[in-house]
Amino acid sequence: MPEQSHIYRFLRMLFKAAQLTAECAIVTLIYLERLLKYAEVDLCPANWKRILLASIMLASKVWDDQAVWNVDYCQILRDLTVDDMNSLERDFLAHLDFNINVPSSVYAKYYFDLRLLAEQSGIALSTEPLTKDKAAKLEAFSSICAAKAKESYAAPAQPRRAASLETLHANNRRSIAILS
Repeated sequence: MPEQSHIYRFLRMLFKAAQLTAECAIVTLIYLERLLKYAEVDLCPANWKRILLASIMLASKVWDDQAVWNVDYCQILRDLTVDDMNSLERDFLAHLDFNINVPSSVYAKYYFDLRLLAEQSGIALSTEPLTKDKAAKLEAFSSICAAKAKESYAAPAQPRRAASLETLHANNRRSIAILS
């Protein structure tokens, strides 16, 4: 795996270029942990950027009112095509069994766990706790997104268990911007 600083630079570049919120980062973490835990996917040097990108892409669509769409990520990561992004999104959703619903209790758990971790590390967080209105919006919209994704992308083939997502490279082409 790459060094922590390398992962941080990649995440920072995406969040800054796409103008994503701290709340989107929390939803990203939820999706990432779901994938690693339930789909039994392993992060490796060949897939970590694609997995993070897919998590961020979905989180932005579920959380942000002005979501960053697949074509926008192609502007940020110029070696990717819209077809690459669509395929990545489909495969990621399939590995999550289309479970992109985020109950407010799950969000709150991650928020407070991250807040504690930040405090222990001497890092100040600028995010506020989830309000009732935002919690209701998150739950409702993530449920709607999950249903739409399942309807749009559901395929008869089931993803391989214990996969590493290395096969998510479009046309088995390794993109320097994503895989190095």
